[in-house]
Amino acid sequence: MPRGFGRGMGQGRGRRQRRIVKFLRPCLLLMLQRQEAYGYNLLASLQEFGFNPDRYDSSMVYRDLREMENIGFVTSQWNEDSRGPQRRVYKITERGIIRLQEWITDLHQAHQEINTLLEAYENLNIENQSNSKKGE
Repeated sequence: MPRGFGRGMGQGRGRRQRRIVKFLRPCLLLMLQRQEAYGYNLLASLQEFGFNPDRYDSSMVYRDLREMENIGFVTSQWNEDSRGPQRRVYKITERGIIRLQEWITDLHQAHQEINTLLEAYENLNIENQSNSKKGE
């Protein structure tokens, strides 16, 4: 997730949290498509996607996992084999795989749109620099 995106535009913590949540679900589903996992392992693995544990509430992950289970994107069960306290093991469902594919398609589209915007902006800056050199 782009660092500092949206700062200085009147967007507060609530808006940043919503962006995190929108990006969190596809990340969790991707990790679960790789292999089933405990919530704690998923928390630790989120750094791969640029999540800084100091900048989000870890309870969001568990809340999202429960919500995705209610929707049918993941399933969970208690691991009876674990030493110590029992832990939930999460696994992606077929419906979750389909939703992940949809998110990835949407992200590719957004990526193209962002690149088009950045390219237009950079071209404008090059044109402005060229015009200012002509005026010297």
